[in-house]
Amino acid sequence: MLLKKHISIVLAVGFSAFLLAPAAGARTQASAATSLLRAVNHTRTAHGLRPLRLDTRLIRAARSHSVQMLRGNYFSHGDFSGRMVAFHVRGPAAGENLAWGNGSYAQPASIVAEWLASPEHRANLLHPGWTRIGIGVVRGTFLGNGGSTVVTADFAGR
Repeated sequence: MLLKKHISIVLAVGFSAFLLAPAAGARTQASAATSLLRAVNHTRTAHGLRPLRLDTRLIRAARSHSVQMLRGNYFSHGDFSGRMVAFHVRGPAAGENLAWGNGSYAQPASIVAEWLASPEHRANLLHPGWTRIGIGVVRGTFLGNGGSTVVTADFAGR
């Protein structure tokens, strides 16, 4: 009887861990996106710009693109305009920054520093017309590198 009870407990714990793993992964991704949002808004305010607010449509578009890049093992904007239409993103204009890295290169401060060092990415990050942002962060093996972080940041105006 004791052995049967022990096996039941082990199975229950194992099953619970299986069920909670996706939720834990989602929390980690949300936390990473929140940290990157803080770094983006800190940089924008340091340059005299308004902080960006999260937009659910942009978040869904950014997450979807990050997942597609990770699964497809590619790093490209792809059909950005089509993606904005597909996710019903509205506004006069939109932009996108991408990043990927491992270890310290996947940290928000490093990502923002790399974007600031690139004229095109800097222009998106510091565009005064942007008011909204969506950030998609996924982790996994990317381009042969385990433990990689792939990031999409989608920006839009009013």
